[in-house]
Amino acid sequence: MILQKALACRVIATPLEQPVRLVAGADVAFTPDDHACIAGIVVWNVAEARMVEEAVARRPAKFPYVPGLLSFREAPAVLAAARKLKSEPDVFMFDGQGMAHPRRFGLACHVGVLLDRPSLGCAKSLLCGEPAVPAARRGSTRPLMHDGEQVGVILRTRDGVKPVFVSVGHRMTLEDAVAVVLACGGGFRLPEPTRLAHQLVTRERRE
Repeated sequence: MILQKALACRVIATPLEQPVRLVAGADVAFTPDDHACIAGIVVWNVAEARMVEEAVARRPAKFPYVPGLLSFREAPAVLAAARKLKSEPDVFMFDGQGMAHPRRFGLACHVGVLLDRPSLGCAKSLLCGEPAVPAARRGSTRPLMHDGEQVGVILRTRDGVKPVFVSVGHRMTLEDAVAVVLACGGGFRLPEPTRLAHQLVTRERRE
Protein backbone atom coordinates (compact mmCIF):
# COMPACT_ATOMS: atom_id res chain seq x y z
CA MET A 1 0.00 0.00 0.00
CA ILE A 2 2.92 2.34 0.69
CA LEU A 3 4.33 1.65 -2.77
CA GLN A 4 0.89 2.19 -4.29
CA LYS A 5 0.58 5.60 -2.65
CA ALA A 6 4.10 6.54 -3.79
CA LEU A 7 3.36 5.56 -7.39
CA ALA A 8 0.00 7.34 -7.29
CA CYS A 9 1.85 10.60 -6.69
CA ARG A 10 3.44 10.19 -10.13
CA VAL A 11 0.10 10.21 -11.98
CA ILE A 12 -0.42 13.38 -13.99
CA ALA A 13 -3.52 14.56 -15.83
CA THR A 14 -2.42 16.78 -18.71
CA PRO A 15 -4.00 17.26 -22.16
CA LEU A 16 -2.97 14.89 -24.91
CA GLU A 17 -0.20 16.34 -27.01
CA GLN A 18 -1.29 14.89 -30.37
CA PRO A 19 -4.36 13.47 -32.13
CA VAL A 20 -5.16 9.89 -31.25
CA ARG A 21 -4.70 7.42 -34.11
CA LEU A 22 -3.85 4.10 -32.42
CA VAL A 23 -5.46 2.93 -29.18
CA ALA A 24 -4.18 -0.17 -27.40
CA GLY A 25 -6.97 -1.92 -25.53
CA ALA A 26 -5.84 -4.17 -22.68
CA ASP A 27 -7.63 -6.79 -20.62
CA VAL A 28 -6.52 -9.56 -18.28
CA ALA A 29 -7.76 -12.96 -17.17
CA PHE A 30 -6.45 -15.66 -14.88
CA THR A 31 -5.99 -19.34 -15.65
CA PRO A 32 -8.58 -21.67 -14.09
CA ASP A 33 -6.10 -22.66 -11.35
CA ASP A 34 -5.38 -18.95 -10.66
CA HIS A 35 -1.65 -19.58 -10.99
CA ALA A 36 -1.04 -17.37 -14.05
CA CYS A 37 -2.26 -14.04 -15.38
CA ILE A 38 -3.03 -13.71 -19.09
CA ALA A 39 -2.85 -10.23 -20.60
CA GLY A 40 -4.12 -9.39 -24.05
CA ILE A 41 -3.65 -6.15 -25.97
CA VAL A 42 -5.44 -5.20 -29.19
CA VAL A 43 -4.26 -2.13 -31.09
CA TRP A 44 -7.14 -0.33 -32.80
CA ASN A 45 -6.85 2.21 -35.63
CA VAL A 46 -9.45 4.83 -34.75
CA ALA A 47 -9.72 6.51 -38.17
CA GLU A 48 -9.94 3.24 -40.11
CA ALA A 49 -11.98 1.35 -37.49
CA ARG A 50 -9.85 -1.79 -37.71
CA MET A 51 -7.51 -3.87 -35.63
CA VAL A 52 -3.82 -3.32 -36.33
CA GLU A 53 -2.24 -6.03 -34.17
CA GLU A 54 -2.66 -8.07 -31.03
CA ALA A 55 -0.31 -9.43 -28.38
CA VAL A 56 -0.67 -11.90 -25.52
CA ALA A 57 1.56 -12.63 -22.53
CA ARG A 58 1.32 -14.96 -19.55
CA ARG A 59 3.06 -14.38 -16.26
CA PRO A 60 2.91 -16.24 -12.93
CA ALA A 61 0.46 -14.69 -10.47
CA LYS A 62 3.04 -14.11 -7.76
CA PHE A 63 1.24 -11.33 -5.91
CA PRO A 64 -1.63 -12.55 -3.68
CA TYR A 65 -5.21 -11.52 -4.27
CA VAL A 66 -5.81 -8.38 -2.20
CA PRO A 67 -8.83 -6.16 -2.97
CA GLY A 68 -7.64 -2.73 -4.08
CA LEU A 69 -4.18 -4.04 -5.00
CA LEU A 70 -5.15 -6.11 -8.04
CA SER A 71 -2.92 -4.11 -10.36
CA PHE A 72 0.14 -5.62 -8.66
CA ARG A 73 -1.07 -9.06 -9.81
CA GLU A 74 -1.99 -7.92 -13.30
CA ALA A 75 0.62 -5.33 -14.30
CA PRO A 76 3.53 -7.72 -15.00
CA ALA A 77 1.58 -9.60 -17.67
CA VAL A 78 0.25 -6.37 -19.23
CA LEU A 79 3.76 -4.91 -19.40
CA ALA A 80 5.03 -8.12 -21.02
CA ALA A 81 2.28 -7.96 -23.65
CA ALA A 82 3.02 -4.26 -24.30
CA ARG A 83 6.68 -5.10 -24.97
CA LYS A 84 5.58 -7.41 -27.79
CA LEU A 85 3.81 -4.66 -29.75
CA LYS A 86 5.37 -3.60 -33.04
CA SER A 87 3.28 -0.42 -33.33
CA GLU A 88 3.43 2.53 -30.95
CA PRO A 89 -0.04 3.28 -29.56
CA ASP A 90 -0.99 6.86 -28.79
CA VAL A 91 -3.16 5.78 -25.83
CA PHE A 92 -3.53 2.66 -23.69
CA MET A 93 -7.12 1.83 -22.70
CA PHE A 94 -7.76 -0.66 -19.89
CA ASP A 95 -10.79 -2.74 -19.08
CA GLY A 96 -10.55 -1.56 -15.50
CA GLN A 97 -10.03 1.47 -13.33
CA GLY A 98 -7.68 4.42 -13.44
CA MET A 99 -8.15 7.10 -10.78
CA ALA A 100 -11.65 5.79 -9.99
CA HIS A 101 -10.03 3.72 -7.25
CA PRO A 102 -10.08 4.11 -3.45
CA ARG A 103 -6.41 5.15 -3.51
CA ARG A 104 -6.58 6.74 -7.00
CA PHE A 105 -4.32 4.07 -8.48
CA GLY A 106 -6.04 1.40 -10.55
CA LEU A 107 -4.47 -0.71 -13.30
CA ALA A 108 -4.64 2.10 -15.89
CA CYS A 109 -2.62 4.36 -13.58
CA HIS A 110 -0.18 1.63 -12.59
CA VAL A 111 0.74 0.58 -16.12
CA GLY A 112 0.44 4.11 -17.48
CA VAL A 113 3.01 5.38 -14.97
CA LEU A 114 5.40 2.47 -15.54
CA LEU A 115 5.20 2.91 -19.33
CA ASP A 116 4.98 6.71 -19.00
CA ARG A 117 2.31 6.70 -21.70
CA PRO A 118 -1.18 8.23 -21.93
CA SER A 119 -3.69 5.80 -20.45
CA LEU A 120 -7.26 5.56 -19.28
CA GLY A 121 -9.58 3.15 -17.55
CA CYS A 122 -12.95 2.15 -18.98
CA ALA A 123 -14.59 -0.20 -16.48
CA LYS A 124 -17.81 -2.16 -16.68
CA SER A 125 -18.56 -1.85 -12.97
CA LEU A 126 -18.22 0.68 -10.17
CA LEU A 127 -15.31 0.19 -7.76
CA CYS A 128 -15.77 3.34 -5.69
CA GLY A 129 -17.85 6.47 -5.83
CA GLU A 130 -21.46 7.51 -5.83
CA PRO A 131 -23.67 5.87 -8.47
CA ALA A 132 -25.52 8.21 -10.81
CA VAL A 133 -27.54 7.70 -13.97
CA PRO A 134 -26.69 9.68 -17.13
CA ALA A 135 -29.35 10.43 -19.75
CA ALA A 136 -30.22 7.56 -22.07
CA ARG A 137 -28.60 9.04 -25.19
CA ARG A 138 -25.13 7.98 -26.28
CA GLY A 139 -22.49 10.43 -25.06
CA SER A 140 -24.44 11.46 -21.96
CA THR A 141 -22.35 11.73 -18.79
CA ARG A 142 -22.55 12.22 -15.06
CA PRO A 143 -19.61 12.98 -12.77
CA LEU A 144 -18.30 10.04 -10.75
CA MET A 145 -17.69 11.40 -7.25
CA HIS A 146 -15.81 9.83 -4.34
CA ASP A 147 -15.09 11.51 -1.01
CA GLY A 148 -16.03 14.89 -2.48
CA GLU A 149 -13.67 14.55 -5.44
CA GLN A 150 -14.46 13.82 -9.08
CA VAL A 151 -12.55 10.63 -9.91
CA GLY A 152 -14.15 9.84 -13.26
CA VAL A 153 -17.18 10.03 -15.50
CA ILE A 154 -20.18 7.74 -15.83
CA LEU A 155 -20.59 7.54 -19.60
CA ARG A 156 -23.37 6.21 -21.83
CA THR A 157 -21.67 4.65 -24.86
CA ARG A 158 -24.83 3.47 -26.59
CA ASP A 159 -28.44 4.62 -26.43
CA GLY A 160 -30.28 2.92 -23.59
CA VAL A 161 -27.55 0.50 -22.46
CA LYS A 162 -25.76 0.41 -19.12
CA PRO A 163 -23.07 3.10 -18.79
CA VAL A 164 -19.35 2.52 -18.30
CA PHE A 165 -17.02 4.17 -15.80
CA VAL A 166 -14.21 6.19 -17.36
CA SER A 167 -11.24 7.61 -15.49
CA VAL A 168 -7.78 9.01 -16.15
CA GLY A 169 -4.84 6.64 -15.97
CA HIS A 170 -1.92 8.92 -16.80
CA ARG A 171 -0.91 11.82 -19.07
CA MET A 172 -4.38 12.78 -20.30
CA THR A 173 -7.40 14.68 -19.02
CA LEU A 174 -10.78 13.25 -18.15
CA GLU A 175 -12.23 15.05 -21.19
CA ASP A 176 -9.59 13.37 -23.36
CA ALA A 177 -10.47 9.98 -21.87
CA VAL A 178 -14.19 10.35 -22.61
CA ALA A 179 -13.47 11.50 -26.17
CA VAL A 180 -11.20 8.51 -26.83
CA VAL A 181 -13.77 6.03 -25.51
CA LEU A 182 -16.50 7.51 -27.70
CA ALA A 183 -14.19 7.61 -30.74
CA CYS A 184 -13.60 3.87 -30.34
CA GLY A 185 -17.28 2.95 -30.24
CA GLY A 186 -18.35 0.14 -32.53
CA GLY A 187 -22.03 -0.12 -31.69
CA PHE A 188 -21.48 -2.08 -28.48
CA ARG A 189 -21.47 -1.04 -24.84
CA LEU A 190 -17.70 -1.46 -24.61
CA PRO A 191 -15.24 0.39 -26.88
CA GLU A 192 -13.72 -1.81 -29.55
CA PRO A 193 -10.12 -1.99 -28.22
CA THR A 194 -11.07 -3.42 -24.82
CA ARG A 195 -14.00 -5.43 -26.18
CA LEU A 196 -11.66 -7.23 -28.57
CA ALA A 197 -8.97 -7.56 -25.88
CA HIS A 198 -11.54 -9.25 -23.65
CA GLN A 199 -12.37 -11.72 -26.42
CA LEU A 200 -8.65 -12.35 -26.92
CA VAL A 201 -7.89 -13.23 -23.28
CA THR A 202 -11.08 -15.32 -23.06
CA ARG A 203 -9.89 -17.45 -25.99
CA GLU A 204 -6.42 -17.77 -24.49
CA ARG A 205 -7.85 -18.83 -21.14
CA ARG A 206 -9.91 -21.57 -22.76
CA GLU A 207 -6.89 -22.86 -24.64
